[in-house]
This record gives sequence, structure tokens and C-alpha cells, in this order.
Amino acid sequence: MPVSLPVGSAALKRSLLVVLLAFPGFSWAQNELSNFTATGRGGVATTFATDYQAIGINPGNLGRVGGAKFAFTIGEFGAGIGSQSITRTQLKKFIYRAGDELSAADKQELARSFTSDNALNLNIDATTFGLSVALPGVGSIAVSNRQRISSHVGLSKNAAEITFLGKDAPIFQNYDIQTSPLISEALAGTELQMAWLNEFNLALGTRVLDLPLVQLSAGAGYRYIQGIGVVDFQVKDGKVDAYGSMSPLFDIDYGALVSNPSFNLRQRADGLQPVGKGHGFDLGLALEAGRKLRLGLALTDVGRMTWEGNLVTANDQRLKRLRSAGVGSYDFFREAAEIFSAGSDSLFQYQPAQSRRADLPTKLRAGAGLRISEYFETGIDVTLPLNQVAGNLTAPFVGLGVDFKPVRWIRFSSGVSAGAGYSVSVPLGVTLTTGFYEAGISTRDAAGLLTSQNPYLSVAAGFLRFRFGKEQ
Repeated sequence: MPVSLPVGSAALKRSLLVVLLAFPGFSWAQNELSNFTATGRGGVATTFATDYQAIGINPGNLGRVGGAKFAFTIGEFGAGIGSQSITRTQLKKFIYRAGDELSAADKQELARSFTSDNALNLNIDATTFGLSVALPGVGSIAVSNRQRISSHVGLSKNAAEITFLGKDAPIFQNYDIQTSPLISEALAGTELQMAWLNEFNLALGTRVLDLPLVQLSAGAGYRYIQGIGVVDFQVKDGKVDAYGSMSPLFDIDYGALVSNPSFNLRQRADGLQPVGKGHGFDLGLALEAGRKLRLGLALTDVGRMTWEGNLVTANDQRLKRLRSAGVGSYDFFREAAEIFSAGSDSLFQYQPAQSRRADLPTKLRAGAGLRISEYFETGIDVTLPLNQVAGNLTAPFVGLGVDFKPVRWIRFSSGVSAGAGYSVSVPLGVTLTTGFYEAGISTRDAAGLLTSQNPYLSVAAGFLRFRFGKEQ
């Protein structure tokens, strides 16, 4: 039987469910958002990131000349949400006016707006702590804990109409269960992906070549990953692949499934209560020539997750007609869960399963940087997604970034970037810096905060970043 959500959940549980299950529409894998200095350059970081900030970006930078002997942080974070199809006004209503009901005209307009490969993308990244220590004559070792929440939603015309018009969607006219189309036909091109990962990272970088004008560093990183939740719904190439695994933190009512021997029920406990686990690896190279030119190459997020707890899956089947009239308010996140996830008004039946393995969102990063002086540095990055799993970029990313210090105690960052499910972005960041302390705030797209079309609301900040000494 379909899984239903509890009625009367506490506000916190409901908010978490909104983020994870009810809105599997955030876009994955831009882990630079927890790095406020990189966010100000639009994510350009392959040659810029140093000390613990190199984790997940390019561990080879940990072996570079000029890094801090000791660096640590508490609470660097970032979040971004954007769309290439809905307007800024609509986006703000989903965020700030969730209780407002949708009129018939609103529903029709949103059904049109959400018909897009990139209807909505979102990232939330937070580094709860990070630490790096230089090893004399070798390089640096770094550790961190990071929370990563990311998701992507792209809807076909039928999927968008079903979402907002429900049982009154055109595809349900003259509906007959015997002749109803398969989901693989009716919803082709639909993707709703989301995951929340809790990562414990360890990385090491060392110099493998140290000549007067050329230094080459290599690095590797390992992460142990706890999976807090995942929803991955994809309809493409004539197939349906859908599964979800949610922590008991969300208090989902699984009904009769709890007595099914194939269902791996996880009970309430303390903490984040993970329902999956995995291992990931990063590899990176960093080349510095003449103290001016920097080149970087990295392969990140190589590995797999195994989801086991509260796991439900679904394959192709005939499209069910909804009982409801679809999403009826700007509380889209909660209501969409009832339709696309294993909710009480789901489009189809989910079944219990014991385990599900999934690749991590593997990416190839390449970058070049030019350090013109201690006051000015520029660089270019290209990031390519190597698979299409939940959490990865939806398309290649390209960015050009600049750091400029008009005086020693302040640094401005900007640039231009495009791809990864977003339109052209103009980032902006400001960092206050002393000999040992940094604090800053930045946005991935300054224009996206204001423009009506292709809105992108993002912010990253850090106020407790400390760096001592300089590795020679």
C-alpha cells in the first residue's frame, strides 16, 4: 500500500520533511557553497581552494607552497535556490507565502512555468567544522564534517499539469485504468532528485616535485558518508526508476508496510538516524609554475552509497488518476510529496526493498589560475558530471573568477559562470581578512537576486575562519 505522511507532525519534523521529501527539487553537487570565498567567485575553486577548503574540490592543493600551517573553522555555510522557468515573484511566494492558496489561474500558470528541465534547483551545504595542519616539508592533512543537501526538479508537460491540476489534468480526461498509459510514456523526461548526506572527511596533500620554478603536488581524500535521506525519481529512455529511503527523523507513517518482511524498518532513535552509508574518494593534482601560473585537476566523489533503512522502490506501471486537485497552495514542497513520493495520493505504488546501491555524484574538475600579484588573482574552472545520479550537476559548469585586494584587510571576489542547471551568473563576495582571521559573505549570482526571469537566490557566509603561519 502507499506510504502516507503523518498528520500533526511537529513543526521541526514537518520543516525537515518539506526540505527532503516533499520537495525533491533541489539541484545537487555544488559543494563550494559551504566555502564562502569560492562562492564569491561563482564556484571557481580548483586552483584557489587551500587548507581544509580544498576538501572535495582539489586535495592536491593541500601540498601547495604558501598554504597555512594551521587553519580551522566552525560553521561555514551556504544555500542557493534557482529556476530557469519560474519568475522571481513565484519563487518568493514558495519561500515566504507557503500558506497562500492557489487560484485556478495560478494553477494554470504554474503548470506552464514548471514545464522545464530546470524548474527548480537547490543546494544547502554546511561545514560544521574544518581543520588542516601542515606537515613540515611534506604538505598538509585536513579533516572536516559537512552536511550536503541538494536536489533537482525537471517536469514534463504532463507531470507539471498533474502536479498543479491533479485529477483535472488533461491527461486524465476520459480516464480508464485499463487503457491508462504507462508512466514511462506519460511522464517521459521527468526528474525529481534529492539527497541529504552527512560526511566525515580526511584529506592529505604532498609535494611530489619541488624545483625552483615548478612545484607539483598530489592529494587524496576519503570520506565516510551517512545517508540521512534520498529520493530519486527518473523517467527517461522508456524506463522508470524511482526509490526513496528516509531517516526515522521524519516520522513517516508507512502503514501496513511495517509488517512486510521485505521492509527494513528503522525505528526512532537519537541524532540524525542515518538510513544509508557509503565511502567516497577524491584525487587531485596541483601544479604551480613560476609562482604565478597554477593548474589543477581533480576527480571527486568516486564511490557508492548503500541505502537500507525505510527503503521503498517503484518501477514502470500504469498511471493512476489522482484523487486530489493537485498542489493547492504555495506550500508546494509538502503537497508535491503526496504526488511523486510515497504519499497517500501517490501516482503509483511503491514497494518495500532491503537495500539499494547508488553511485556518488562523480565529477571531473579542471582549472587554471594566474596570480598576477598578492593583490590580484584570476582563474577559470570547468566541472563535468560523470554520471546522472541524485546529487550531481545536471550539466557541465564553466566559471571565470577574480580575487582583488585593494588593501590588505579586504578582498573582493567576482566573475561569471554558467551551466550546472543555471543561467549565466555574476557572483559577488567580500571578505575581511587579517593576518590570521577571515570573515565574509557572498552570493553565487548578484543579478539573480533581483531579476524577474531566471531567479537565483543564494548566500554563503563564514565568520569563524582562522589561519596561522605560512607553509614554505
